[in-house]
Order: sequence, then C-alpha cells, then structure tokens
Amino acid sequence: MSDCSDMSSYLSRCHSCRVESGCFMVYERNNYMGQQFFMRRGEYNDMQRMMSMGMFDNIRSCRMIPYHRGQYRMKIYERENFGGQSFELMDDCDNIQDRYRMSDCQSCHVMDGHWLMYEQPQYRGRMMYMRPGEYKSFRDMGMSGQRFMSMRRIMDSM
Repeated sequence: MSDCSDMSSYLSRCHSCRVESGCFMVYERNNYMGQQFFMRRGEYNDMQRMMSMGMFDNIRSCRMIPYHRGQYRMKIYERENFGGQSFELMDDCDNIQDRYRMSDCQSCHVMDGHWLMYEQPQYRGRMMYMRPGEYKSFRDMGMSGQRFMSMRRIMDSM
C-alpha cells in the first residue's frame, strides 16, 4: 500500500505478485536501487520467468507511483549537468534519435507528472522511474553506461 525500502523482513523470495490497485516500481536491491520493473494493476503469476529473462533475481524494494492529474512536462538533455542540446516533452517519445536527432540523454528535469525512461527505442530494455525533480547525472544514480532512448508518461490508461 506504500513504499517499502527493504522487503526482506516480509519475504525472502517472490514467485508471484498481484497489484490490486495503482502502479508500482519494483527494484532488485534495497533502497530503490538496481534494475527496475513497472507493475500496474494485474496478476504477475510467473515472476520466475520474468527474472530468468535477465530482469532480476528477486524483488527487494518497491515504490508506489502516485496518480497524476494534469499536464506532463519533462526536459531532456544530451549531456550530464543539463548540457548539450535539450528538448521539452509533453507526451510519449518512442525514439529520441528519430524525433529530435538526439543520440543520447544523460540528464533531465521532470517538471510535471511521472515518467518511465527506457534504454532502447520503442519502450524496450531496462527502464527507470522518474518523478518530479532534477536529475543531473544518471551515472550518479547508479545507471553508469546506460543510455535512454525512449520516454513514456505513467498514466492510468497505460
């Protein structure tokens, strides 16, 4: 029903999961670190299969994503510390290379809404949850070497 930075006191293994309402990000390590996976309302009755696909071997923490009403705004930057070319997004972008001729996104400022950023075009690959705030360096957040090539708003109708 809320954020949990360390799930080990509740369970040692996770083979299935049911999200009864809302949306959550689950993380492979404590304190919302490591690889992330987005879960919306529904049943996930084969967590072992998801984990065998290289996602992660266990869920150690989770964060509830609050419902957002209103507009969505995020400014993406080509370089760390808000450097290089920049573009403001208000809707989903399936490929920053095609849309903006931008080869990389290394920092961003989320002004409104909650977003998922993906390492590959077409919302594929590893993802990262972004809530409102300034993100000067994805590398400093433990995402060293990861590029983000597509972004999607987290909406109730996703």
